[in-house]
Amino acid sequence: MDCNHLFIASLNSGSNGNCYYVGNHNEAILVDAGISCRETEKRMLRLGLSMQKVKAIFISHEHTDHIKGLATLASKYNLPIYINPGTLAGCPLNLREDLLRTLKIDQPIQIGNLLVTGFLKLHDASEPVSFVVSCGETKVGVFTDLGAVCEQLTFHFKQCHAAFLETNYDDELLQKSAYPYFLKKRVSGGRGHLSNQQALELFIAHKPTFMTHLLLSHLSKDNNCPELAANLFTQHANGTEIIVASRHEETKVYTILEPAAVHSF
Repeated sequence: MDCNHLFIASLNSGSNGNCYYVGNHNEAILVDAGISCRETEKRMLRLGLSMQKVKAIFISHEHTDHIKGLATLASKYNLPIYINPGTLAGCPLNLREDLLRTLKIDQPIQIGNLLVTGFLKLHDASEPVSFVVSCGETKVGVFTDLGAVCEQLTFHFKQCHAAFLETNYDDELLQKSAYPYFLKKRVSGGRGHLSNQQALELFIAHKPTFMTHLLLSHLSKDNNCPELAANLFTQHANGTEIIVASRHEETKVYTILEPAAVHSF
């Protein structure tokens, strides 16, 4: 059973902090630790998730909203931190050396029955990565902080039964916002964030028929609207459940199960 099921939840998603839970019946990982240790514990408790099942933390890049709670959380629970050399070099935190593990690009890491693969993405950080977590044939992608859709992202997206996908901003809202010009260029310039429309184009063109859940992630507080993003994707969902990952609270826990008949992409 463990190699057919994955359980996923967003504990928080946005520029104020990012943390995503992916696990099976026996073990789990967190992707990023951008909220406090105490808040991580509280949200997992409310969801009925156990910190004792969490076996590692995987870090996508060194920006504060992805690592803010990392040092305390990892130290308290003696959790290995998988982080690549570029990200570690840019990380301002004082992390326990005995907990550090080298994350190698495109090389799967086994955590119990989970396989976690990090691949490079386009973002304005030192060596930023996205992740695919698999258990047996079931795959979940964590695809946020993306400046653009690249071939690697498309390749992995097409294999996922569920994904956290960045829908950071609406083009019109960004252009009309009070953001200074340089910040608007940073967000939309190819190494910042993915717009609703860019994410939707990926979804329409490359969504596999077996994708059951899509969690719209890392929405901007000022330049997006949860209802706007959800409505945009729901029109094209074709059986995929669309969920907006909140910047204020955790989502529900979703069960991802590989349809038995589906094995080709």
